[in-house]
Amino acid sequence: MMDDFKLYCMGESGNSYKVALMLEVCGLKWTPIWVDFFNGETRTPEFRSTVNEMGEVPVLLHGGRKLTQSGVILDYLAEVTGKFGPKNDDERREILRWMLFDNHKFTSYIATLRYMISLAKTGETPVTEFLRGRVLNSLKIVDGHLAHQEFLLGEHPTIADFSLCSYLYYGEELPFALSSFQHVNTWLERLKELPGWKHPYDLMPRGK
Repeated sequence: MMDDFKLYCMGESGNSYKVALMLEVCGLKWTPIWVDFFNGETRTPEFRSTVNEMGEVPVLLHGGRKLTQSGVILDYLAEVTGKFGPKNDDERREILRWMLFDNHKFTSYIATLRYMISLAKTGETPVTEFLRGRVLNSLKIVDGHLAHQEFLLGEHPTIADFSLCSYLYYGEELPFALSSFQHVNTWLERLKELPGWKHPYDLMPRGK
């Protein structure tokens, strides 16, 4: 059951990286299927009719299932592997709390700002100024939370950590400084110590 994971993804996608990292640190056998996002593959009728109607990556294939949305996929992998998931109902709700925060106020803003500045090369605009303010405010929240514990839920990493950390490993592509967020940086280094951790571009193919 554990040797037939296939992941539609691309190296530039932090949302894909959340899943790829989970697969890797769980020691699972998986195959990346590169999606040519920058040449419009996700917008084609074929992709939307056969891979994902939402026109997004990641998409995970496993055991006859097709799963989309990184948070759903992380939850599924935690269930089938028994790793990095909640230990009780309180932890389940806490994981959900952070992953909802991530989708609404963390990854959503970070990913959009990075795309505009580093990939689409839009230059600075009122929109990027707005997004950067949102990013920095969200980082302050996470930094303050991590001042008191090693991981988002305490002493052990969970899929909530994989969800929030992903875009922060893109280094120079990030159009904001992480240096002032001491506890976030310590947390990122701690996650890098997990057996199997790899940089997104070492896990997934990227556009040429």
